[in-house]
Amino acid sequence: MDAAAPLARTEMPAPSFVMTEEGYQIATYVWGEPDADPVLCVHGFASSCRDNWVETGWVRDLTRAGFRVIGVDQRGHGASDKPRDPRAYSMGSFVSDLITVLDTYLVDEVRYVGYSLGARVGWQFAVDAPEHVSRAVLGGIPDGRPLARLQIDQARAYAEEGIAVEDPVTRNYVTLAERVPGNDLSALVALAEGMRFGDADPDPERPPRQQVLFATGSEDAILERSRALAASTPHGTFEEIPGRHHFNTPGSRVFRQRAIESLLAV
Repeated sequence: MDAAAPLARTEMPAPSFVMTEEGYQIATYVWGEPDADPVLCVHGFASSCRDNWVETGWVRDLTRAGFRVIGVDQRGHGASDKPRDPRAYSMGSFVSDLITVLDTYLVDEVRYVGYSLGARVGWQFAVDAPEHVSRAVLGGIPDGRPLARLQIDQARAYAEEGIAVEDPVTRNYVTLAERVPGNDLSALVALAEGMRFGDADPDPERPPRQQVLFATGSEDAILERSRALAASTPHGTFEEIPGRHHFNTPGSRVFRQRAIESLLAV
């Protein structure tokens, strides 16, 4: 988060719950005027709508720009249900949840903003349900199979038995998961395992056809691979966010400003 000026506080409303096809409850939140153009904001792994979009100033700036913001806690996160079955976390399930959210809110088309896991879901949402996405901002989109570097056995042993994690990458993910109050580490381990099933990779041979801004921090290990995904997208542009790594890019003022410019473009 930028230190130059404190963020004006955005109130976090009580969640409104949407029921998925399997019976899971997905927490949703809305800000802005009811008749304003909607932006759907979808957070990253082990984060939440509050953590990714409210506390970093995105909701504040999007509503100031004249948008209505619809935020979600993806399954396994925030106030949403947190199944511990890896089969509950297919890419198709994440995309289906978003379609259900839009149907419930009677919204046909949105501008989409996603980060990390939310960006990966957004890529697939734009490809599989293009009628619902007019344009998108995909920040820190994961390269390859999401969460593939996490050692599932070590993470599960820590979550269930408190056994120390030795693998440094896995330890970073566990620390990230524990940082957000209310996270269920066992559910997040199930999510990481579930995302390894099926076609979870972004397919550069089948990219979104909408206008898409890709943005990744200059210190993020996936920078060049995110740039390559942008290059594979017919109407993709790429923004390198200076001085940011994967976990602090959402708090970048540069990222917010560039994203809003892209969302407002005709």
